Amino acid sequence: MVNKVMLIGNLGRDPELRMTQTGRAVANVTLATNRRWRDAQGQKQEETEWHSLVFWGRQAELADRLLSSGRRIYVEGRLQTTSWHDTKTGDKRYRTEVVCQNFQLLDAPPGAAPGVAPMAPTPPDALDAMVGMDGHDEPEEVSGEPALGEPVDEPTLEESELPPFD
Repeated sequence: MVNKVMLIGNLGRDPELRMTQTGRAVANVTLATNRRWRDAQGQKQEETEWHSLVFWGRQAELADRLLSSGRRIYVEGRLQTTSWHDTKTGDKRYRTEVVCQNFQLLDAPPGAAPGVAPMAPTPPDALDAMVGMDGHDEPEEVSGEPALGEPVDEPTLEESELPPFD
């Protein structure tokens, strides 16, 4: 079976970098992708889809250093859905995010001199080595609260313990 996501879009905000209790970095950011088409009347239409991205380890540290709101990036990863029970309403809630395995900058950094190229394409194996992907990209607890992407099936959780919704 295959669980692979490839997206090109613009970042909606600067990365939010946190450290797990064991000292591992985790960064969260949103990515906007657009779809354009013509409707039955020939009018141009556009739709924006927002994606929640999560980076782990050395890659999270690089994302925090290199990424900022508005930057255009290519990202590869896998989909992960978290579910939990809302203790106030009793409803089951879901959040789907992209656990990023590598990314590539597609534009020049803000304030760069004209003609400055974005980061050159990097073979996936080299990028994995560069960002320290060692197959241990599983979430850990962050400050005693469930990490984004961590499965939460306990119906007794308080709302403050739930992953935030963007």
